[in-house]
Amino acid sequence: MANHLKGIMAQDEKKRTLLSDLGEFGLIRRIAAPVKLKNESTLKGIGDDCAVLHYPGKRIVVTTDLLTEGVHFNLVYVPLKHLGYKAVTVNVSDICAMNAIPRQITVSLAISSKFSLESIDELFAGIHLACEHYGVDLVGGDTTSSLTGLTLSITAIGEADEKELVYRSGAQPTDLLCVTGDLGGAFLGLQLLERENELFRQNPAIQPKLEGYDYILRRQLKPEARTDMRQIFSDLGIHPTAMIDISDGLSSEILHLCEESAVGCRLYEERLQFDRQCVAMAEEIHINPLVAALNGGEDYELLFTVPVTEHDLVRNHPDITVIGHMTNQSAGACLVTRGGMQEIPLEAQGWNLLKK
Repeated sequence: MANHLKGIMAQDEKKRTLLSDLGEFGLIRRIAAPVKLKNESTLKGIGDDCAVLHYPGKRIVVTTDLLTEGVHFNLVYVPLKHLGYKAVTVNVSDICAMNAIPRQITVSLAISSKFSLESIDELFAGIHLACEHYGVDLVGGDTTSSLTGLTLSITAIGEADEKELVYRSGAQPTDLLCVTGDLGGAFLGLQLLERENELFRQNPAIQPKLEGYDYILRRQLKPEARTDMRQIFSDLGIHPTAMIDISDGLSSEILHLCEESAVGCRLYEERLQFDRQCVAMAEEIHINPLVAALNGGEDYELLFTVPVTEHDLVRNHPDITVIGHMTNQSAGACLVTRGGMQEIPLEAQGWNLLKK
């Protein structure tokens, strides 16, 4: 990892083609060259004033996410290819949270002069890889200059029948609260990278200690959107009453569901699942893995509710864990600690761009 960090910082020195040598339109042609359209709804992609899409009889969902260097990512330890892949993933995850199918994306960049053509190629290699993986078309975007670094904005477009869509506002009292996968890994992967980067910064001769933590590093650097859950819901014969993806931490997302659905919640600590690497890393940095799950974010799992009558359909599925239930709004949203000893009000302590 130490050599990798050095390599990231020095990669532009090996071969550097100035973006000014291509110009904006040359860069756009470079970006567009490997794009091959794969969805029938994409009538026209990159190359005109607008993309042209066709969705007869469908509902269209659109989402946008903005990533800024120094705020959302650190290029000292985040490879550009991983950044491109992750930027697509976080938008596709929002489409999944609506129980819709992702179809197209647009990509907009603000780039400073420190980036070479090879850097942008690396970034778009990750974007193209994600497009291929998720079956989406890159249909346009914009480029401009930046004085401070890299800003990356992606808009994703998806489709679904009206009856298939799931909103945040449909949860009812007594509904079961469920989550896919396990939580906390992305936050703990970030803590590991930050710790090793600081040690490397102080002494480049020190070799980072990353062995045995592949899972939490992957959860941070190359997360995956749960595009599989739409089919799983269909196979199980269930339709979530409300759903959201976990980008800002479990407690924040639960509170979003509660607010939009006008319900309360009981979340049970003993029901939450943690990967062994999460537990080990949490012990190293002296925190409870519960804190990582509640407040960490960037897991991009799905949090959803189903009627209590569907308990038998979800309780034994390997990708789904029932972690609580919804209540009347007057009961509030609380964490029930192990053994039912305490009920602690949930607070939105995850990612908040307005925090000091």
